[in-house]
Amino acid sequence: MSDRNPGMKLDLEWISKVRVNTQAVLKRAQHIQGQKIPKKQWQAAWLLKAVTCIDLTTLAGDDTPSNVHRLCLKAIQPVRYDLLKKMDMHNKGVTTAAVCVYPSRVADAFNSLKAANSSLPVASVATGFPAGQTPLETRLQEVRMAVAGGAAEIDVVINRTLALTGQWEAMYDEIRQFRETCGDAHMKTILAIGELGTFTNVYKASLLAMMAGSDFIKTSTGKETVNATYPVAIVMVRAIRDYYLFTGHKVGFKPAGGIRTAQEALVWLTLIKEELGNDWLCPVLFRLGASSLLADIERQIYHHVTSQYPAYHELPMA
Repeated sequence: MSDRNPGMKLDLEWISKVRVNTQAVLKRAQHIQGQKIPKKQWQAAWLLKAVTCIDLTTLAGDDTPSNVHRLCLKAIQPVRYDLLKKMDMHNKGVTTAAVCVYPSRVADAFNSLKAANSSLPVASVATGFPAGQTPLETRLQEVRMAVAGGAAEIDVVINRTLALTGQWEAMYDEIRQFRETCGDAHMKTILAIGELGTFTNVYKASLLAMMAGSDFIKTSTGKETVNATYPVAIVMVRAIRDYYLFTGHKVGFKPAGGIRTAQEALVWLTLIKEELGNDWLCPVLFRLGASSLLADIERQIYHHVTSQYPAYHELPMA
């Protein structure tokens, strides 16, 4: 992954001056959704690119060692070998970007990947996911546990109360503590955009999370009523671009929650290419948080190779 974002001192003046033009954002989002999507072999190539950017995720109350193990095997071989062979991609190392689980399942995922001789990183949600409303020490302890279990990436969630009440310094201090507790692990900061109220708050929270040293900013936990949307993504990636122009440091972007179809994955890749450029079109700077997306992408690749759609039992489950 990218060199750790060292962060910067909290620039409250920059944050207080932020205003977002809602109409312009909505118009831009509409334009990106209206873009022509690549077809045939070009579409297949873009879909394989999307696969390599997926954080394959299970965050369910009934997670067990066995379904985490199955998820890890799917992450290592996300598309059926015979399909990749027909596309001459079987020896190109196509895997997902990471496996994402709860802190208590990190060791299961880490051990499964290690047993399979895979260097895929384990990502873990932490800090009172999804609400972020537990005491600070409890949230920090969760990060420590996840790192101790073998997590190389930590998806932390901000305390939305601090954002909604304008307590930016307190929020910055919390995220700095998360950053320090992560140690060598990379930190993705979840903004839970569906609970921030306005585009301006989303932009401010994005800037602040980057100033505090986040390696990625992420839209949602996937548990809110509103998750990853294109207008919010534009606000966040514009913040990433502004931060890069100001500091020279590239921060990654991760939409998550409700991304289920191959078609949507292609729109997300288009958005990143248009707004941030080709440098961001790689797992180091772009991730898709998803649990069911991979199944639809594999289905579309099957169709590309065979010209017909598979029955559900013909593709291994994620």
